[in-house]
Amino acid sequence: MIEVFKTNVKELSQASVLLDHIHTLSEDVEANFDLEDCDNILRIKSHSGRIQPLQFIRLLNDFGYNAEVLPD
Repeated sequence: MIEVFKTNVKELSQASVLLDHIHTLSEDVEANFDLEDCDNILRIKSHSGRIQPLQFIRLLNDFGYNAEVLPD
């Protein structure tokens, strides 16, 4: 499963720190940012099944960033 989020992360250094925390939170996922997209996309792919979006939204919120799930 893949979940796509719109974020307000703008800098590569910010994205790198967040990715480290995302991968620590869940070793089962691959995550990356597309900061060249107008929505500063965060993509999270799970290898074993479902993704709990609130878990990742809260993580970004804890670091002062916003995230929302983009509809399909």
